Amino acid sequence: MRVLVVGASGAIGTRLIPQLTGEGHEVIGSSRSPAKADRLRSLGAQPITLDVLDPRAVRAAVESARPEAIIYQATALADASFFRKLDRSFAQTNRLRTEGTDILLAAAQEAGVRRFVAQSFAPYRYAREGGPVKTEDDPLDQAPPATARQTFAAMTHLDQAVTSAGGIALRYGGFYGDPDALTKAVRRRMYPIIGDGAGVMPFIHLHDAAAATVLALDHDGPAIYNIVDDEPAPARDWLPVLADAVGAKPPRRAPVWLARLLLGEGLVMMTESRGASNAKAKKELGWALRYSSWRQGFPAAFRQQRG
Repeated sequence: MRVLVVGASGAIGTRLIPQLTGEGHEVIGSSRSPAKADRLRSLGAQPITLDVLDPRAVRAAVESARPEAIIYQATALADASFFRKLDRSFAQTNRLRTEGTDILLAAAQEAGVRRFVAQSFAPYRYAREGGPVKTEDDPLDQAPPATARQTFAAMTHLDQAVTSAGGIALRYGGFYGDPDALTKAVRRRMYPIIGDGAGVMPFIHLHDAAAATVLALDHDGPAIYNIVDDEPAPARDWLPVLADAVGAKPPRRAPVWLARLLLGEGLVMMTESRGASNAKAKKELGWALRYSSWRQGFPAAFRQQRG
């Protein structure tokens, strides 16, 4: 297909382009900065510059690109901080997930683009009750921390808007494979195990996330898929493995009362969160993971980044 990847210069987009071209797709890749054109071209995409929050520019770009499918990966998370002031850190990303989604869907509809795949998110979103691992049919958290309500609402908006238009929303796990805010915090021993470390996190290597995205192009919507690895796990299990993988000392431990002083009500996202099951994606997409668990993925991803 002829595929427009919006947000192609990000962590997943740069892995997505080579996998798409490797499957014979023709890729047009957008970024906000013209400076990233050479990078996108070297990966195999035809680069364009696009502000997805500009309706006129988006309409013109879609008309010019003439894609048969659109993959929406735009975020603004480079300097995001988590938990304490989530809505403030995610303000621009929330606009991309609400206004940007609506603008791009409208342009796709006008241009007759029927295949639309978008980046969503799985961690922290499922209701903090019942078992530790949730499917796409399980309820979402209806009472997120006050400092995260706009962020949760934006993700829900994206899921609903995309599926209502017949598209596919991919609820990715926590990405790893590049240095990021999490690995920097772990290296500095600023990400402790809180209480008994029971909060569950689903992860996904960026390569495997891209592979699932490519497969989603061959499937009809509407649909939502959890794109996570086989082993959602509590922090007490995965955090020491990540620390070792990045060459850090073992994580500190913090009592719940102390962590609450620092994180406020956002603490529940770390201590009570549920994981997500990938059974539906593996069955319906025919998806096979390179790294079935963070246990193998962390050491492989960060071996060359130790220090």
